[in-house]
Amino acid sequence: MAPRQLGIRISRLSCGGLFIAAGYDELIVPALWEQATFTAKGGPEIVNQMYAFPDKANRAICLVPEITGLIQDVWRDDWSKRANTARVVYVARCYRYERPQRGRYREFTQVGVELLGGAPGDREEVVALLRRLLDDSGVEYALDDNVRRGLGYYTEAGFEARCERLGAQQQIAGGGRYAEGIGWAIGLDRLLLALEDHGRSATAMS
Repeated sequence: MAPRQLGIRISRLSCGGLFIAAGYDELIVPALWEQATFTAKGGPEIVNQMYAFPDKANRAICLVPEITGLIQDVWRDDWSKRANTARVVYVARCYRYERPQRGRYREFTQVGVELLGGAPGDREEVVALLRRLLDDSGVEYALDDNVRRGLGYYTEAGFEARCERLGAQQQIAGGGRYAEGIGWAIGLDRLLLALEDHGRSATAMS
């Protein structure tokens, strides 16, 4: 099953049950966004890892390389003025300009959650949701809840789920706390590879 189909299946599972029951709203993420959002968080050199270009109005835009940075800006500039907290779940395509290899592609799909504005027990809440979704998928994984995440906006030790069967690209999910909230994302392409390597069919999630 293609990663996009797996993403749709997970989206139906999550938005139709698990996440909706937990109070999360589905977010439709745009494919194009301002470069400045990502260079401000990752440094100007990150442009070399993005599909970046000017639009017809000569504005510096890009295909989105990740979702959390985008959501941070939307929360700060808009949502936080209308609510104290927000819970969102998304399934989105992301793009990075780098050498393709197994489990690391220029176009990939993420499913993620973000809990914004802070709430008592927010870390425990989002980690429990991650465990639930991975357990429901049937994949074998190990969760490390004390890791240093690569992106500079994280403010404390993060967490990662890994599948040793995948070798060098064994991380299938990761997340942590940032100034505006806390969240995580699963790489659906790697999750699919992990399921295939484990000899399971993605149809087990239906």
